[in-house]
Amino acid sequence: MGGESTTRTAPRSGGTGTAANGGRLGQRLSGVAVALGLVLFLGGFGWAALSYRPYTVPTSSMTPTIDAGNRVLAQRVDGAEVRRGDVVVFRDSSWVTGSDVVKRVVAVGGDTVSCCTDGKLTVNGKQIEEPYLPKGTLAENQDFATVTVPKGRLFLLGDERQGSLDSTAHLTDAAKGTVARTAVVARVDAVVFPWKGGLKRPTGFEALGTLSQPGPLATIELLIVVGAVLVLGGGAYGPIAKRAGRSRARAARAEAAGVR
Repeated sequence: MGGESTTRTAPRSGGTGTAANGGRLGQRLSGVAVALGLVLFLGGFGWAALSYRPYTVPTSSMTPTIDAGNRVLAQRVDGAEVRRGDVVVFRDSSWVTGSDVVKRVVAVGGDTVSCCTDGKLTVNGKQIEEPYLPKGTLAENQDFATVTVPKGRLFLLGDERQGSLDSTAHLTDAAKGTVARTAVVARVDAVVFPWKGGLKRPTGFEALGTLSQPGPLATIELLIVVGAVLVLGGGAYGPIAKRAGRSRARAARAEAAGVR
């Protein structure tokens, strides 16, 4: 009865309901992020496995586009999809037995191809600009008479024309150095080791027809990166939220200890 009074303070959070609900929501969102990230990450690798094949190019016949020992990713395509300017992987036992060959398509069925006019390759009477060739080199180290490419076949050259065993080395064959479209197994999209990225578009052939569109590699890379970010971000939520909760609890206890 001495008139003494005691002051008590209530937690500023207003109880545990709001904090608990917020924590549960964060956990659910982090779980969704991890699940979605895994789908995108694994889906990207699955898509890549279905769409692409890796190859190691053993020779320098495609320098400087592809150097000897480079690792490339080649999109699985049907030979009917191949267009002028594409760098393709094919198998032809009359060229090499039991091994894949990588060359650039410079002419398709029905085209006439010859070299050289003013140091440039000529296809259907048009001189072709080939910026992918080594600087200062001619389009071919020897002139060859006009070749008419049979229907369903391709005429191919290496970007290093001085030392490439390409269609020009088989001009005396029955097929005049051409390769069947059906021999093509893939189209090179990018050099991945050491990293050079996607091949430059062969714009010199645009006047002769539509060029091939790049494969889905850029989209696949985006899916994998976004998936990895979501997995890492969602997985990090728990530890971060727990640490933040402990910091808030310590601050609340310190504040409560200072009020009597």
